[in-house]
Amino acid sequence: MNDLATAWRGSSAGELCWLTADGPAAVPVVPLFVDQPCVALPLAHLPEIDSLPDRAAFCVSAPTGPEGPTLVATGTISVSLDPRGTEFGGDLVEQEVLKHPPSRLRVGSLMARKENWWWMARALVRLTGVDGVRGLPARTRAEDAVLVRERDSDVRVDVVTARDWTAGPGRDVELWPRDGGDLAGRDERALVMGHHASPDFERWERWTRTGTLVGQTLRVTGADGGPDPDPRPYRLLERLRNHREVERACRAGVAAVERRLGR
Repeated sequence: MNDLATAWRGSSAGELCWLTADGPAAVPVVPLFVDQPCVALPLAHLPEIDSLPDRAAFCVSAPTGPEGPTLVATGTISVSLDPRGTEFGGDLVEQEVLKHPPSRLRVGSLMARKENWWWMARALVRLTGVDGVRGLPARTRAEDAVLVRERDSDVRVDVVTARDWTAGPGRDVELWPRDGGDLAGRDERALVMGHHASPDFERWERWTRTGTLVGQTLRVTGADGGPDPDPRPYRLLERLRNHREVERACRAGVAAVERRLGR
């Protein structure tokens, strides 16, 4: 647990991975820590938040320094909705401001937090019990991604790559595990997810491939985006448009939670 705490505290980016009735799911996250590893998802992610079970995997994808550990921890989680940003507004927001430049702009001061209240509203996901921690190969190429699937009735995460990710639905992609092992797919549903950010993190985009895994082959049923080794920052109008889209999505999530809570 000490290695996990150190790695999670020091990492600037990670993934939250879990299993849903519709298949594996994953989102990029900013690693936060108060007593245990946690993440604070903006309520724009409410559909994903609603699908979270009581177990998940926390992955470190951006370790501290070139020698820092890259790992995955699997265990039980708790999810609490914080639509007023009360819990997030303590130490957690200060941690996120240090790690995530867009949050620094939106909630880096008390005035900004009041103005951008919709960015303060969060769902807090805490890793309450750790059942296992595994080392993962470092992701050193844009084509590297996490493979998420069910194995032994739990979520399993591996790091994979491929020569070509352009395959769409109805085609196959041969996956190469970065640890040199055997994926041994059993025709289970699988998700491949990668994500890349511009230097200012205003553009933080994920790409996915979904399908079934047979041996080392992913039979693709869905594809969205693709690896981008050097995402460019948004231009001014793009930045304004992105900000408005994020605000609308967060406000919609807050409104849905408020209705649910009867406020």
